Amino acid sequence: MDWDFDLLEEWDQKISNLAESHGLDWFPITYEVCDYFSMIGHMSYHGMPTHYGHWSYGKSFERTHTMYNMGAEGLPYELIINSNPSIAYLMRENPAYLQVLIMAHCVGHSDFFKNNRMFKKTRPNSIVGKMRSAKKRIQSYVEDPTIGIDEVEKVLDAAQALQFQNYRYGQVKKTHEELIKKYSKLIKEDSEGEYAFFDITKKPLEPDYDILGFISDNAKNIPSWKKDIIEIVKEESQYFIPQIQTKIMNEGWASYWHYTLCNELNLPQGWHLPFIKMHNQVIRPHIGGLNPYHLGFVIFQDIKERYGIDECFVARESSHDVAFIRQYLTRELCEDLGLFSFSEKKSKGLTIDEIYDDDGWENIRETLIKNVGTNGIPVIYVEEVEDDNTLILRHEHDGRDLELNHADEVLRHIITLWGDDAKLFTLIEEELWEI
Repeated sequence: MDWDFDLLEEWDQKISNLAESHGLDWFPITYEVCDYFSMIGHMSYHGMPTHYGHWSYGKSFERTHTMYNMGAEGLPYELIINSNPSIAYLMRENPAYLQVLIMAHCVGHSDFFKNNRMFKKTRPNSIVGKMRSAKKRIQSYVEDPTIGIDEVEKVLDAAQALQFQNYRYGQVKKTHEELIKKYSKLIKEDSEGEYAFFDITKKPLEPDYDILGFISDNAKNIPSWKKDIIEIVKEESQYFIPQIQTKIMNEGWASYWHYTLCNELNLPQGWHLPFIKMHNQVIRPHIGGLNPYHLGFVIFQDIKERYGIDECFVARESSHDVAFIRQYLTRELCEDLGLFSFSEKKSKGLTIDEIYDDDGWENIRETLIKNVGTNGIPVIYVEEVEDDNTLILRHEHDGRDLELNHADEVLRHIITLWGDDAKLFTLIEEELWEI
């Protein structure tokens, strides 16, 4: 090991001073040094120092551990969580130059967490305490002889399968009381028109995209402990959704700043070549796929060259991946990146659909937008509750059909949580189907 804690503290101070001079504003960062085995554990639990147990995290641990030992997969060179203070993990086995690069990268991440609008409601000041409380409550249900681990995991399985069925990209859910006021006013103003027969007592009054929240508030036949677990998973999803929706921006921003800061830090001579090699490895294009580090880094560099660094800060604060790509991914960048879209045809195998020509680059951009963030997750909302308490849900069709085997599983999970029957409707080849 070519470093000690005094050296890390020295470079942390240098990074902080330089980052501050560039206008970065981040949460204080607490660094924890761990071995690779512990790093795999932190990865499996999303970096949270306190998190409830679930078989899926153990599965993730065993998979990563096996692949790493076989040399088929490396470990991420950094891991940081959105909290105040931010908690970042450094592997003990990393050489000194890599620790410095990681710390600069983490400053970029923490600045993004603190300033991007999508994270404003993630409550970084209290998230660690909330996770600790959730862990204790779930463990108490596991130890309760009237409940037990099998029932707890059954509910966790169902809730986690639905956790990202929620409002997206800053949409705000109105309370039932707010909706009653809204529609009472509309009925009063238009009592003989569109709202003449509007049922003010039905739930929901508008399509509700927060499935877990609706179930927790309105399920009649489930015990309080089940509602509590549903709320725990819902709150956790609200914490993680912004990270999914800003993956390209977040990694691009952190990569831009580790590159910028390390190039200005006057690194020791023997560090320059390993630093450039590691940086290029991090942001390298992925053949046949998309590297968010690469795309985000290139776009932020392009914004800096075209509009100046102030525009980068504006984008960092106000955008998410969908808006970021739509506004800043140009035809020139598509050409430079060599982007194209392809699909799998039953008779022809993989077929290139679009290339970056006069018209094709816009189609490539839209295809990319459809698959970033939570856009790859089908949108399902609660439509109504029938008189016999059957929950009616509908898939918001966007041209992509549901995979019916997955839809069956989703419906099974919904019934598990709702405690009564449920129906899911979708369009398949423009015809209405009941799942």
